[in-house]
Amino acid sequence: MTPATPLPTAPFGAWPSTISAARVAAGATPLSQLALGGADGNDIYWLAGRAAEAGRNTLLRHRGATTAELTPLPFNVRSRVHEYGGGACLVDGDTIYFSHYADNLLYRQDGNAPAVALTRPGKQRHADFVADRARARLISVRELHGDDPHAQPVNTVCAIGADGVETVLVEGADFYAAPRLSPDGRQLAWLSWDHPRMPWQGTELWLAPVLDDGSLGAARRVAGGPEEAVCQPEWSPAGVLHFVSDRSGWWNLYRLAGEQLQALCPMEAEFATPHWVFGASMYGFRSADEIICTYIVQGVSKLARLHVGSGKLEEIANPYQEIRELKVGPGFIALMGGSPTIALELARIEYTSDEVEVLARSIETLPAVAELSVPQSISYPSANGRTAHAFFYPPCNPAVQAPAASLPPVIVISHGGPTSMTTSTLKLATQYWTSRGFGVLDVNYGGSAGFGRAYRDALKGQWGIVDVEDCIAGARALVARGLADGERLIIRGGSAGGLTTLCALTFHDVFKLGASYYGVSDLKGLDQDSHKFESHYNEYLIAPQPAAEALYQARSPINHTDRLARPMIFFQGLDDKVVPPQQSETMVAALRARGVPVAYVPLEGEGHGFRKAENIVRTLEAELYFYQRLFGLHPGDAPGAVHIDNLPA
Repeated sequence: MTPATPLPTAPFGAWPSTISAARVAAGATPLSQLALGGADGNDIYWLAGRAAEAGRNTLLRHRGATTAELTPLPFNVRSRVHEYGGGACLVDGDTIYFSHYADNLLYRQDGNAPAVALTRPGKQRHADFVADRARARLISVRELHGDDPHAQPVNTVCAIGADGVETVLVEGADFYAAPRLSPDGRQLAWLSWDHPRMPWQGTELWLAPVLDDGSLGAARRVAGGPEEAVCQPEWSPAGVLHFVSDRSGWWNLYRLAGEQLQALCPMEAEFATPHWVFGASMYGFRSADEIICTYIVQGVSKLARLHVGSGKLEEIANPYQEIRELKVGPGFIALMGGSPTIALELARIEYTSDEVEVLARSIETLPAVAELSVPQSISYPSANGRTAHAFFYPPCNPAVQAPAASLPPVIVISHGGPTSMTTSTLKLATQYWTSRGFGVLDVNYGGSAGFGRAYRDALKGQWGIVDVEDCIAGARALVARGLADGERLIIRGGSAGGLTTLCALTFHDVFKLGASYYGVSDLKGLDQDSHKFESHYNEYLIAPQPAAEALYQARSPINHTDRLARPMIFFQGLDDKVVPPQQSETMVAALRARGVPVAYVPLEGEGHGFRKAENIVRTLEAELYFYQRLFGLHPGDAPGAVHIDNLPA
């Protein structure tokens, strides 16, 4: 027998890889906002992002065996309500309505006819539509901006007639979401909430009759309050109002039975996720008595059918560990899901056979399974007796090996939000690192969704503390288990995760390097510069004023640059309205002045999150170069426009 050829040896962090930055950028096609339509409800619609077209969103339709693009250039199907958007299109039979990002107008498109503007030019934005067929109008959430750029916009629920005239139906609250019309068109349900709450802290579910003239009668609050977060109201085919509430400490399904609220399947699981964008859909009706739903247990999604009368929950076999949204059609389920070896994809599952038909993939060509780092779901002790959760991706590359007895550098990722969650769905951006010999620890720190209300509330008043403690504890747990080199620990994060990154590097000495993607460094500045949706978020995350003033000073890394002595690279969109460039630039200037190695990559035409393929490539290559150069891994020439200041000889 011929002996096996030994694998070439290279240090962890310097492995050659076929997963290039260009492949990451080219392969990432965001998929979102499922909808069903057509004459029989069998057509499946969704939005796909086009990184090669400046990140625009386009609406696609699968009918029969073919897929067609319905909104070609120049249309960009995207809403800016709450700045984060979502709920940008509606399918009503063969008619589609959509918000165009460039002008914030609503457009109507019938069949194959060209799209025509429905609304009139102005400073209004719309999202989360429902068709009121009996009155030939749409009902939507409207956000009206004034002439004063410093004044907060006014949010309402409004009706939009066929002539484009807009009529306010509900007003007075700071925010609205999810207007939902009963099947007979005679009742309207909606959600509202007020400052300083975010929608995952406390919302109210309202219900009102729709009068003959289209206005609303006296409204009554059905559920919700300051400490109860209600979301995803939907009507059953029989006209019964259903919704998700966390009144038990977990986001569970309920229905309005007469004047009483009925819990349909109480359990320690999450049937919803935080309302960052409009249009979430995690359950639907196969019939008046059967609900198809997805729910999250310990950060992993399940798919099931719920028999309403008995409360019996039956799991439906499927290959996914994350299910982002679903729609229930005649004879099938459409969903967006992924797993450690499946990048996010759109699938159709038949009721009768559980057969999975993949209609669209976020990444068309994947590496071989042997090349993929499959994460381990780990839990570990953190500060003050907490248990934290994370996914650990070990280095993986079947074509190379590391020197004997060496340990890998590990990148700890602090996700944004901060009240969001990370999942184990395959991401080439993660495999980019693991295939080069880095370990990756993706942390669901205290405050993350997917683990119940108490876990989310662990971050209440503790932003910059609990999240940092859980990232540090995760890194130390890996070192203790012999899975990471304690002298080569990295932390990276974007937006809110950028604050976690900056706090970890400023106030602690566990991590040796860091990368901030449009990260928050100035909490007071965030209050002053942020948009309406998040303008009071810090009252929950830090404290209400005036008590917050001292905490802002204490926890904002921008006020303690004298304590930041770790090399960092910063990436910043110059059009960012959530975290203005000034925050990153102030940190960069302070590090330069103190002689700490630092790199700054500003990106024109990018906002809060990078959409252009060339910039995805640029940031990944620059970040890799930074790590390799600082760890002495002898990279090649610096990628374009990347310069490290104060680099030791």
